[in-house]
Amino acid sequence: MEDMAQTPLVGIILGSEHDLPMMESCEDQLNAFGVPFEIVIASAHRSPAKVCEWSSTAADRGMKVIIAGAGKAAALPGVVASYTTLPVIGVPMRTSDLGGMDSLLSIVQMPTGVPVATVAIGGAKNAAILATQIIATSVPAFQDVMAGYKKSLAN
Repeated sequence: MEDMAQTPLVGIILGSEHDLPMMESCEDQLNAFGVPFEIVIASAHRSPAKVCEWSSTAADRGMKVIIAGAGKAAALPGVVASYTTLPVIGVPMRTSDLGGMDSLLSIVQMPTGVPVATVAIGGAKNAAILATQIIATSVPAFQDVMAGYKKSLAN
């Protein structure tokens, strides 16, 4: 897996630096699993060209899964999904207005043809686990990592 240590397998995209603390559990879990990742800040509303460029080239750069954290109108996961064939996992962020229900509903109500897997409001750690499970379907080393993790849950 040494070559993979150089290449991010998971891309994490957030609309704002403000969302970084809410994604720490995602980063921590990916690090614990040994999954290389990169993080980019790009807003679907404020920097759509950057979102398009980053999303549409993610697979060519070796990524296998994208995790998109978003709050409020939460357009980012769907916009990312529209630009890539990679699986996209949306993480609805807690918001001060509606507690994150606005984010959750925005992410789960995607039109046919643009699916986004969605975890719970604030479910950044589960997003990392799901991303690793997806990667494990094609990278045997991560199958062992996930088997060990699941076994640890039973103890």
